[in-house]
Amino acid sequence: MVRNAIYNRKLFFERASDSKINQEILDEVYAKLGDKFDYSVLRTVILEAQSHQQNSNMKIEYDKVLWLSDTYHEFSFSRDTDISDRVIFPISEFERKGIEDARFVKFVNEDESIIYYATYTAFDGRLIMPKLLQTTDFYDFKVSPLHGIGAQNKNLALFPRKINGRYAMISRIDGFNNYLMYSDKLTVWDNPVLLQQPSSPWEFVQIGNCGSPIETEAGWLIITHGVGMMRRYCLGASLLDLDDPSKEIGRLAEPLVIPNNDEREGYVPNVLYSCGSIIHNGALIIPYGLSDYCSSFATVDIDLLLSKLLASKVDEEQSMTL
Repeated sequence: MVRNAIYNRKLFFERASDSKINQEILDEVYAKLGDKFDYSVLRTVILEAQSHQQNSNMKIEYDKVLWLSDTYHEFSFSRDTDISDRVIFPISEFERKGIEDARFVKFVNEDESIIYYATYTAFDGRLIMPKLLQTTDFYDFKVSPLHGIGAQNKNLALFPRKINGRYAMISRIDGFNNYLMYSDKLTVWDNPVLLQQPSSPWEFVQIGNCGSPIETEAGWLIITHGVGMMRRYCLGASLLDLDDPSKEIGRLAEPLVIPNNDEREGYVPNVLYSCGSIIHNGALIIPYGLSDYCSSFATVDIDLLLSKLLASKVDEEQSMTL
């Protein structure tokens, strides 16, 4: 792991406040740092402040500021390793209980260069911290937390390219509904706008995304998860307008995939969950978890799925007319 980040004081301490670190400690450390600082400067300030502190609980609060700095880091794997041998483990104290639900996406920049991003959830047993992982080769990785009002809770999923010159992201900041956000900066997300709410009984508890939107000629395809009675998780599908993803142009009224009798029992019963899908040879391939005990795959003809989604919008418009 390499600690070579240069921290932005304003953004760093906004995230520190979100992490419930003692505000008096934060104010003290903030005042001793410049607008930009690195790990060695932060560590010197923390150790100096701790040397004058007798309260052991308060000393831990200083440690938490250093732990937060570990949420910004880089790491590299040896070039002689196979990709199946490269496992990313929790490093920061703020992810000691897990790094979860990574939604990987192949992002195409405006100059046609490619970079792979993954939004994931860091969890310390109490707090959820959305984070961003990035790589171009799956050897060298950079990790940073996400900031802003929209970077809350779980279920953040990045669109695979900019839309109208801006980054776009789907989130679920309130735990129940899907939101759409735009940003000029990849790590700062504000002004979330409500995109989807539960509309069918099988998703009446909450709706979320199951990975980054997939671009098709018909629109942005989103695989969703819905939670209904008995906390049953099912997978659904929606279609958003290509130029304006705030417009939902299709949505299945029934689930696309539901847990069958062989898939209902496990560590977390009655749950199907996915973090990303691909289109290959005319089929949508959906990897998914079975009740948190194993994984499987589902496939569906992409043309058939898109025709059903587009027809669902027509049916809705007709029923509104009637």
